[in-house]
Amino acid sequence: MKPDMLPLVSRAGRAMGDRLRTGSRTCLRTCLRTCLFACSCACLLAACAARPPMPPLHEQLPAAYAAEPGWRELGEATPMPADGAWWQVFGDPSLDRLERELGRHNQSLAAQLAVYQQAQAALEQARAAYAPVLQATAAATRSRNLPAQGAAPSAQNSFSAGLQASWEPDLWGSVRLQVEQGRANAQASHATLRSTRLSLEASLASTYLQLRTVDAQERLADATVGDYTRALQLTRSRYQAGVDTAANVAQARTQLLQAQTTRTDLQVTRRQLLDAIAVLVGQPAPGFVLAPDGDLPAVPRVPAGVPAELLLRRPDLAAASQQVLAANAQIGIDQRAWLPTITLGTSAGAQAATLAQLFSAPTLYWSLGPSLAATLFDGGLRSARLAAGRAAYRQTVAVYRQDVLQAMQQVQDNLYAQAILRHEARQQEQVVRAAEVSLRLALNQYKAGTADYLGVITAQTTATSARNAVLTLRNRRYAAAVNLIAALGGSWGGAAASPRR
Repeated sequence: MKPDMLPLVSRAGRAMGDRLRTGSRTCLRTCLRTCLFACSCACLLAACAARPPMPPLHEQLPAAYAAEPGWRELGEATPMPADGAWWQVFGDPSLDRLERELGRHNQSLAAQLAVYQQAQAALEQARAAYAPVLQATAAATRSRNLPAQGAAPSAQNSFSAGLQASWEPDLWGSVRLQVEQGRANAQASHATLRSTRLSLEASLASTYLQLRTVDAQERLADATVGDYTRALQLTRSRYQAGVDTAANVAQARTQLLQAQTTRTDLQVTRRQLLDAIAVLVGQPAPGFVLAPDGDLPAVPRVPAGVPAELLLRRPDLAAASQQVLAANAQIGIDQRAWLPTITLGTSAGAQAATLAQLFSAPTLYWSLGPSLAATLFDGGLRSARLAAGRAAYRQTVAVYRQDVLQAMQQVQDNLYAQAILRHEARQQEQVVRAAEVSLRLALNQYKAGTADYLGVITAQTTATSARNAVLTLRNRRYAAAVNLIAALGGSWGGAAASPRR
């Protein structure tokens, strides 16, 4: 090159560099203007976005439960245990141990816990949409192209590496609504977990108390067999003395055999109850054993409170209300399907024929800019989804209201049962006392020879039936108390107990 050409080349190089810098600044300004314009349009459209309806969860509840005069005189109510372990009101250490084993080993509870953990993970997935996505790529290829006619075939290498980032700003609130929906679903799942735990605890308490009632019935059956055995011996002695008939001996023996059969049948019921308890506490039924215990715990007196407290205490109502919120958020998500999506994306990388040249300046590339996408026609798909979402919302509201009505019904039914069965138990105790007096008189008359043995049989049957009725009523009172506690959400008398984990 001639020396006088050097200044010209230098000036041309500087001019080209100035044009490149000017072009870069112009491109950057254009990208910024485009981003600002897109954001301005997005904010304007976001202000016009429709809001989903608010869930109507303010229910009109009665001020108190219905009561007839004299049927709700419960006296001093049993206080709620401080740690929320409501079954402790029965004062049975074995029941307390079994309930705690249920919380650790019950498989239905473990399955529901896994469902709750899935709902928590889904909430975290929804929250992840707030953050941008960053991806890295790398590739190495060797290719051979078809040569032109007369040319020799050739192979080439290609190496590339790059980074890509994209972010979709939540301009319309879709991500926020998805997070709200995920949060509502997670809270509904947690409430369902609490409801499942309460249902299993109530089932275990009812089954255990029924087992203790069967133990008491077996002890009564043993006493009855002893009484009938002595009656048979008395009849035989009188027959051998010539003052009684063989028919009375046969009747006494038949009565004894029937009592023994009843005693044997109770063993089947006890085994079935034991197996049910074993499943509830997560143990194999064949090896599960509970020693017989005929001492029955006292029946607690549970106050009902006011109906409005059910909305705070019942976990199933909490789950239903959260499902309403989730369905409400889905309507908002479906409404925003008509709005366009704006994505801010950038990418940078390098591509070269050799690894040594991969990150040299001539092989580098980059891109930056927003993109907008909108669905112009979908054959009514979005309208159908919105209609389905609104119908699902109405369904959840109706289910919630129905659950509230059923909750009040359950409390009302068991509240009456608790009061009326307590009154009936007092009446049945009077029946037992009267039957025992009648049996004693019948035996004395039979021994004195002034009455036939048929009167003794009748009195014995009446007395045995009356004693069994007392135990049956006690079991019904246990069931009413447990069902009332479950209907109240597992707590009463003040603020709702905190959920046990």
